[in-house]
Amino acid sequence: QQRAVPTKAMRDYAVRKGETVHFENGFEKTPGTPAQKSSASIEEEVIGGTRYDLQSNSSVQNRLHVFEDGTIGATWTMGFADPTFADRGTGYNYFDGSSWGDQPEERIESIRTGWPSYAPYGENGELVVSHDFGPAPAGDPGTLRINIRDSKGSGDWIENVMYGPGDVEISWPRATSSGVDNSVIQLLAITWPTANGGPVYEGLDGALLYSRSTDGGSTWDPENVVLDGISSDFYTGFSADDYDWAASQGDNIAFLAGNSWYDFILMKSTDGGDTWEKTVIWEHPYPFFNTASPTVTDTFYCVDGAHHLAFDSQGKVHVVFGINRAYSDGSGTFWFPLVDGVGYWNEDMPTFSSGLDALNPYGEEGTELVEDESLIGWAQDLNNNGEWDILGEVGAYYISASGMPQIVIDDQDFIYVVYSSVTESYNNGVQDFRHLWARGSWGDGVWGDFVHLTGDLIHIFDECVFPSAASATDDYFYLIYQTDQEPGLAVRGDEDPYTDNLMNFMKVSRDDLIPVGVSETTMPITGQSVSQNMPNPFTGVSWVNVEVAKTCNLSLDVTNVTGQLVYSIAEKEFTAGSYRLPIHAENLTKGVYFYTVKAGEAVVTKKMIVE
Repeated sequence: QQRAVPTKAMRDYAVRKGETVHFENGFEKTPGTPAQKSSASIEEEVIGGTRYDLQSNSSVQNRLHVFEDGTIGATWTMGFADPTFADRGTGYNYFDGSSWGDQPEERIESIRTGWPSYAPYGENGELVVSHDFGPAPAGDPGTLRINIRDSKGSGDWIENVMYGPGDVEISWPRATSSGVDNSVIQLLAITWPTANGGPVYEGLDGALLYSRSTDGGSTWDPENVVLDGISSDFYTGFSADDYDWAASQGDNIAFLAGNSWYDFILMKSTDGGDTWEKTVIWEHPYPFFNTASPTVTDTFYCVDGAHHLAFDSQGKVHVVFGINRAYSDGSGTFWFPLVDGVGYWNEDMPTFSSGLDALNPYGEEGTELVEDESLIGWAQDLNNNGEWDILGEVGAYYISASGMPQIVIDDQDFIYVVYSSVTESYNNGVQDFRHLWARGSWGDGVWGDFVHLTGDLIHIFDECVFPSAASATDDYFYLIYQTDQEPGLAVRGDEDPYTDNLMNFMKVSRDDLIPVGVSETTMPITGQSVSQNMPNPFTGVSWVNVEVAKTCNLSLDVTNVTGQLVYSIAEKEFTAGSYRLPIHAENLTKGVYFYTVKAGEAVVTKKMIVE
């Protein structure tokens, strides 16, 4: 599918954070019929509703889980009593294997809450962690509510309260479960920033805190700690919802944090949270920038704050993120509502530098993104004229025009990515709608066609946002998302009139994203058939073992962290069998490198260290 490329005027259009979007594109077009694939094997059902329409400030929580027996639990922030929403809390519905329950009208918590994370807990139970943001005197503002029940889908919820450190308020939680029988609660939350009435805590205006519980939230160890690597030695503070957990893999746990104004980082633990390793995926060009007292900057491309991650079968983390642009004039910060792109990274790929154009998604000088490798999503050109034919009036979500990405990896390490994108030919005559798009990847780096998940006629006047995908798959992958008939939000941003929003459950056949037969077709190499180089780190020579499944042309390239080719084994034909490929370090300086083995369409990249 041809990419819809925005004009320079669209890409340069900046909006001060907090103001509405009003771009005069001069393009007039009424909605048309769907022009992109809308699969007959996509099934949908409305499972709930809400008039409170802000599901997240950026990254979307884990809100959906598919259990091994085929039952499903789904959650969202729900409220009907606008404008104050005294009834706000977690909406919950359950699929018992044959049908969904009635659409909920009451929250599961005892008080006004929001921002639920949902995960399995124990042998057959479930967990919801939400926050009490007030207003007082109801509840206990600045605390979290931990709700657990032993039997998913039925029974009473047992509620515990989680407090911040001392008298410091915490909110915007992210929680998941890990360990044997999902018995360990892994929790992130931030202290209230000064903009929300909180104090600077341990030198951070919005401290990102880690906690862990092995008894259902009754006690915590550690409790409300600032991890090494994300302290005031590195950052001035963190923002609400700019962090998210991967679904755990035994004791493998990992989370992301990052937005337009600080580094994009991966924090990973292989021992359930006892120790952590930090990777800076994208280095911010203005270290220690403080949004509470901004300074003047140049314009730069950046991570937008909405991102997601998942483990593959080998414990490697894969990441997707929205791409935007930003600058500060010294009095405030600006975002670019019509800058568009979804990035991809995994632990075997080079990280991104602090260059102003390192994340430029338009292939211009300075970019470190490669289309169909590290740039894998963008707005679609439905009429194939090479232009992005939109009105230019879009909802103020403060993220990329293609964003809110979710990533799912199945048991064959096939990758499925879903994102919400401003889509041409879908508008209400005033504003453009966002729709859901998806794309699959197989063979260690091959990306397939774009699929319009909400291309059906029933969505022609729908704003489709806040997707949250279940980590488990079978013949399908699963997600929930929110729709209404007005682009943007009522709670903030556009401040549209409050209206009814629907929470939709969707199941998508994997065959719609991965071509039929790929799973049965033997690739010459896979991530599992290309070994980590040994020894590593090394001097002199190191060896890569490769199991070749069928005859192919195979090559090996080594690049440094800037992408410069420093060593190669020229392409030649290999028959099926086992091979050892040498990497000689005599001409390499000490540091981190990446070796890439290519065989036909299959591409495998891994990291190595020269001492």
